[in-house]
Amino acid sequence: MQVVTTVPDMEQGTALARSITEQRLAAGVQLVGPIRSFYWWKGALRDEEEWQLVIMTTTALLGELESHIKSQHSYETPQIVAMEIVQGSAEYLRWISDETQRTGA
Repeated sequence: MQVVTTVPDMEQGTALARSITEQRLAAGVQLVGPIRSFYWWKGALRDEEEWQLVIMTTTALLGELESHIKSQHSYETPQIVAMEIVQGSAEYLRWISDETQRTGA
């Protein structure tokens, strides 16, 4: 699975990416940015700079990952979008599965 969320700045993105990977909720997280987001929030059109996290995880960890993001996030309603990876190299997909199942460092 590939999960995407956004945060308001690099510092929050770094902290969230680190906590997700340290807890083995993902094999890896890419922090991309800054990006520019246009969206409606509480009746107003917003134009904001954000940073995007692209999270590589497994279906089995989605619930725990979502709970973790919500507990660590500064947004009232954080973006949490999960997309199934329908195709990828066998080695890369195996890496995601292996790294999210290991315990310890």
